[in-house]
Amino acid sequence: MSELDPRKQTILHAIIVEYVMTAEPVGSEALVAKYPLGVRSATVRNEMAEMLDLGYLNQPHTSAGRIPSDRGYRYYVDRLVIASELEESVKTRVRTAAGEGEALMLVLRDTAKALSQLSQLLGVATTVREMEVTVKMAVLSALGPTQALFVLALSNGHIENRMVECPPGLTLDDVGLANELLKNALFGKKLRSLSKAKAPVSASHPSMDKLIETVWGTVRTVAKEHTRGKLITEGEEFLFSQPEFRNDVAAFTHLLQELSSGELLYEAVAPGEDSTPVRIGKENRNEQMHNLSVVRRSFYIGENEAGVIGLVGPTRLRYSDSLPLVTFTAKVLSEALTKYLA
Repeated sequence: MSELDPRKQTILHAIIVEYVMTAEPVGSEALVAKYPLGVRSATVRNEMAEMLDLGYLNQPHTSAGRIPSDRGYRYYVDRLVIASELEESVKTRVRTAAGEGEALMLVLRDTAKALSQLSQLLGVATTVREMEVTVKMAVLSALGPTQALFVLALSNGHIENRMVECPPGLTLDDVGLANELLKNALFGKKLRSLSKAKAPVSASHPSMDKLIETVWGTVRTVAKEHTRGKLITEGEEFLFSQPEFRNDVAAFTHLLQELSSGELLYEAVAPGEDSTPVRIGKENRNEQMHNLSVVRRSFYIGENEAGVIGLVGPTRLRYSDSLPLVTFTAKVLSEALTKYLA
């Protein structure tokens, strides 16, 4: 990412502040009139044109002002954002919500609701299940020329039996080699780490690689089934009231599809190998999330990660307010849950 000089940083910061407040493209004249930039509007226009070329700004229409791009928001979050200090009334509301219930799901729902109401965004919480379960045994047994039985034994006593299709031309020796490869790749591994892990590659032939990839798809499915927790959402009405979705039917339709699915929203928010606290627009893997940003933090029960609490909103959300709010909420939630459940 290209480093911006101080003037461009100031202009980018001002554009984001204005766009967050108005949801309207920002022009150079408006910036010069409102902010002490120390230069004329022509100079600001040139700087904005350069930032457009660098990918930090977008221009929705030929004659319109500029709006921040995902790259511009990322630069702002990483380098320019100044976290606001939470008011005592906000801290008290979060502490009260996190401390009112003794059941995990009740605490999470109350906390997500408070977070949503305080931010006027979608509050989300996810839980982690079967965090410490590992693979004790993985065996592939040939049942015929094109079928095999894959058995996966887990440390919690659960055993999965899945039928898999075998590519033609495999021998029993090939199945034996596949078992060695699977044993080395799976034995002792935490199930959670396997939900997105890549399949091992054999040094044999394409049919062997195809068999391993087929079995590995089964491993990923089992891992997701056993480690996926619950998804809680509160405050959908705040998200739907945002100008981006109220005025853009297509974006609103995509958002409805996303929220009705649940799976994609869980994947965007849930804990995993990527612990980035902020995902902006196209940094989200799924296209339906490209109009949204996710601010999230993990919470813990004792030393163990128990889930994620966060906010979902348009890329135009107030990162300077959302980041400290979510961070504080995760801290308080961890303290409350540890007290009740550890």
